[in-house]
Amino acid sequence: MRVLVVDDEVRLARSLKLGLEAEGFAVDVAHDGTDGLWLARENAYDAIVLDLMLPGVNGYRVCSTLREERNWTPILMLTAKDGEWDQVEGLDTGADDYLTKPFSFPVLVARLRAVARRGTRERPTVLEAGDLRLDPAARRAWRGDDELSLTSRELSLLAFLLRHVGDVVSKRQVLDSVWDDDFDGDPNIVEVYVRHLRNKIDRPYDRAAIQTVRGAGYRLASDGADVAVPRSCPVVTARPRRRPGAHHRRGDGRGGRRVRARRAAARARARRLAVRPGRHDGRAAGGGDRRAGRAVRPGGARPGHGRRRAHDRRRGRRRRGRRGRRRRGRRGRGLAGHHG
Repeated sequence: MRVLVVDDEVRLARSLKLGLEAEGFAVDVAHDGTDGLWLARENAYDAIVLDLMLPGVNGYRVCSTLREERNWTPILMLTAKDGEWDQVEGLDTGADDYLTKPFSFPVLVARLRAVARRGTRERPTVLEAGDLRLDPAARRAWRGDDELSLTSRELSLLAFLLRHVGDVVSKRQVLDSVWDDDFDGDPNIVEVYVRHLRNKIDRPYDRAAIQTVRGAGYRLASDGADVAVPRSCPVVTARPRRRPGAHHRRGDGRGGRRVRARRAAARARARRLAVRPGRHDGRAAGGGDRRAGRAVRPGGARPGHGRRRAHDRRRGRRRRGRRGRRRRGRRGRGLAGHHG
């Protein structure tokens, strides 16, 4: 395993080189930040032991420069700065581990092996997807040059999506990562926060970075802006699934026809009541009141209106009677043929 040691204390650097070589490491040494940065750029190392107080370029700057250049070699900071905020700054800059002087050499070797096992996979300090950026340490997010105003929960949700950029994540995965195990509310809270996030990072910029994968979950586009939605074009969304019986309210389908028939019958009854003044409320005919939302003329029903209705009813009874007689005749003829 090849290791780079960057430390301005010459005696300590020589001791580290000898000790690590005795443990089976191949070691290169640099005594200032400039040489250390150049060696880290030019060679592939399994780990870097980096001091902070270096001449030329300090350790913080060396670490941040390597991470900005997408160099993901594991870095162990070895320094005499033992303040808690020094450790916070070092780890947030991109270091993988932090060890203060004086130190135990076996612990140093064990930590080097641990950080080397992590490999050189991407571990960015600032999460990015196109022009969408999030700094988890500073709790700040940007769309292009515009800083976004997000709540704590929205920042956590955006960080989770950025860490799984391009992957489909289910609602349960979001709940388990953004909310804690004690959450026992409605799982649809995820949909609420996704909508809030879209309203802040997508719609004001004509983007559609957060995509809904039907039946699976959500996906953040790898470029942060998968589809640009022109403001002049309407957004076409999938029709929501209707609840059972919804077609009755919409008036389509067999149930809708029944509803329309019932409504038509109700309107017909209302009209019959309206043209028969005084039938239900006991008032005299020709009172000129309103029933069932229809005005009644003082003269009552229109001339001949009742006679036409009676005629229609009698004609309907005659038709039904003729049909019944024909059916009975056919039935009788069929029985007679059977007995014969």
